[in-house]
Amino acid sequence: MGRPKGAAFFVSASACVVILRIREQTLFVFEARNQNQIGYLKPTKHFSAWRSLMKTLLTSAALAAATLTTPAFATTQNYVLDASHSQIVFSYDHLGYSTTYGMFSGFEGEIAFNQEDPAASSVNVSFPVRTMLTGWEERFQHFMSGDFFDAAEDEMVTFTSTGIEVTGEDTALITGDLTLNGITKAVVLDAKLNQVGMHPMAEMPWAGFDATTTLLRSDFEVGAFAPFVSDEVEVMISIEAMQAAE
Repeated sequence: MGRPKGAAFFVSASACVVILRIREQTLFVFEARNQNQIGYLKPTKHFSAWRSLMKTLLTSAALAAATLTTPAFATTQNYVLDASHSQIVFSYDHLGYSTTYGMFSGFEGEIAFNQEDPAASSVNVSFPVRTMLTGWEERFQHFMSGDFFDAAEDEMVTFTSTGIEVTGEDTALITGDLTLNGITKAVVLDAKLNQVGMHPMAEMPWAGFDATTTLLRSDFEVGAFAPFVSDEVEVMISIEAMQAAE
């Protein structure tokens, strides 16, 4: 660092005196009787004013730097599910002989997504239980019968998040209330953000998520034939969502 503009040092070899002057003002004098003695510092009346000014300037500079480096206040954006690319796949063990699969697809839902603060996000999904896909009509009819759901045409499955715990850069545990067969239980989804950005074809903001969880059929009073048909049901979720129109 060079000498400040207008600064001058005056040295007296005989008395070991050093004087610092800036802009015609003497700030302090350092004096020792000879070169072998420890000297002492004598601030002048101008020193306090300069010190106060420098503290003010440094504080202002620090605040300005903090403002420039602090990210803008995070906002929550509303997204709606892309029904054509949102699926829930479930599977269970059948008598130890096979793994049987079913699926829900084409459902609707909303996500309030805060990318900077994911814990402030939320999700809400609902769909009719009779939209279940089993791949075999007789199995579907059995699931909708009194042995399992005894489902009316308008009976809904719903999930509403109640809290989000961020576990990594793109992972989180989403706790929420799942209502199935008229019974509501708290469940936890192990979720992952796949991607968020501009959709190359739709040319609008888009987001994609995967999640998994395990449910017990007996928790929702659809536990017929357990344990021969497993009480545990593995659930895999993959959804896409587009930013909602303003």
